[in-house]
Amino acid sequence: MEKQDPRQPEQPILVPDVPSAAEKAEEQKLIRRMQMMMNMAMQVIAQDSSLSIDEASQMIADSRKAALAMFPGKELAYDLIWKPRFQRLMRERFPIM
Repeated sequence: MEKQDPRQPEQPILVPDVPSAAEKAEEQKLIRRMQMMMNMAMQVIAQDSSLSIDEASQMIADSRKAALAMFPGKELAYDLIWKPRFQRLMRERFPIM
């Protein structure tokens, strides 16, 4: 058996935080709400022929702000998942002539 050096204090054992069932359910609820919100924004941009490019851009910016309010610190996830979808939609909806 190895003796511990008396000059060094014992290191505490770190246990990762395990979310409870209620926390998991709340996160799933937020994810579903965000998906619905993003899908609605995409549908409006795709289907509303009276929507200007500025209005569509503002809708995307507002959607991003709302998503990050629901999930603070998840900018990278937004940029990897939703940003390319909105960019593709904007290219399809407002082709440069």
